[in-house]
Amino acid sequence: MTRPWEADHNAEFQRRLGKTAAEVGDSRTTQDCPEIWELDNGDIAVIGRDATTAYADRLPPGVRIGSDERLVIISGRMLSAAKPDIRDA
Repeated sequence: MTRPWEADHNAEFQRRLGKTAAEVGDSRTTQDCPEIWELDNGDIAVIGRDATTAYADRLPPGVRIGSDERLVIISGRMLSAAKPDIRDA
């Protein structure tokens, strides 16, 4: 069965949404930092801490993590900093 949406692994990074992790106080270096990026096809890439295993047995009802998916966590500061760059629906 095909899914209604599939990640396009050929899409390129277009622009950072928000600020760097260092700018919002989530990192002291430029290494292994959370990021939010818009891809050139309009999809969003999120780099965060992999928490799939930690949350797997306590997901809300009806929520599933597919075998090719990961639950990642970023700080609320990162998302708030990206808000002005996120397009309205």
